[in-house]
Amino acid sequence: MPSQNENSFLPEEDTLHTILNELKRTVSEYTTATTEAACPTVRSMFSNLTSEMLTMQGEMYQLIEQQKQYAASVPHALKSDIDSQLQQMQNTIQQTRQFTGQKTSGLAVTSHTPNVSAHPSNVHPTH
Repeated sequence: MPSQNENSFLPEEDTLHTILNELKRTVSEYTTATTEAACPTVRSMFSNLTSEMLTMQGEMYQLIEQQKQYAASVPHALKSDIDSQLQQMQNTIQQTRQFTGQKTSGLAVTSHTPNVSAHPSNVHPTH
């Protein structure tokens, strides 16, 4: 009886890397959708999907690494290097918030003009 690998179009290593790459691509697409969503509900949905995809990507990476099929090209980082990068990112976030706060301080809560006319609700209240 042939094994699962013999029936596959690609070797297992290539299949796992293809899935990992698709998860990375999906995370990128969901992140873009999150940042571009004007509707809070849609933004929240894509934010949740991004989180789920990041979890799946992490699990796939661990599976590939456990099977010794992922060559890590980056050596282990020193805690001091990570702390330094974290501090830089936190400073950037603070500066960005200050900048956007200054630029948006006089704007109304919603400055987006709809590009479609309002339509009547298709759900009618029942009494």
